Amino acid sequence: MTLFPTAPPAAEAVTLVEAKAHLRVDGSDEDALIAQLVTVAREHIERETGRVLIARPFRLCLDDWPGDGVIRIGCGPVREVTNVTVYDGEGNATAVSLADHLLDGEARPARLWLRDPPAPGRVLNGIEIDFIAGFGASGADVPDTLKRAMLTHVAAMFSVRGAIPIEAQPAAMPPGYERLIAPYCRRGL
Repeated sequence: MTLFPTAPPAAEAVTLVEAKAHLRVDGSDEDALIAQLVTVAREHIERETGRVLIARPFRLCLDDWPGDGVIRIGCGPVREVTNVTVYDGEGNATAVSLADHLLDGEARPARLWLRDPPAPGRVLNGIEIDFIAGFGASGADVPDTLKRAMLTHVAAMFSVRGAIPIEAQPAAMPPGYERLIAPYCRRGL
């Protein structure tokens, strides 16, 4: 199973203005750095929680259909399945009908069921599922708790900006960060 975004988010969950207000930065000298830190903080939360903050397209590639017929999608919330393609042994694509599909996009993991999908002929990644995942199109759709976690994380990274390069971030985790994101994390036993 391979899962990857097919486009970057159109916006960040926290705007540059919100981040600068939280940091109490007035000038524009460090705008580029702060914008990078916002992106790092969003990416970190998305990795830790499996939740996509800003809606964007993803692709899930499978080798074969699951035995129980229910496809589990590791990121969410899944808003819409846009396309399902199955490849035969020669690499020819067949679109799978989405007419009777069932989607539980809020489940953890999200679940998709398709009626009578054709068997793939290609051994690796013979099935491609395109979908939209995320809380919404803007930061206004993102839960405030996750935005607060991002802001505290940006502040912690900003405070060590001279000692740790942006490529090495996230290096500083603020106190209370784990408690803020815990309700959104899916922990295994």
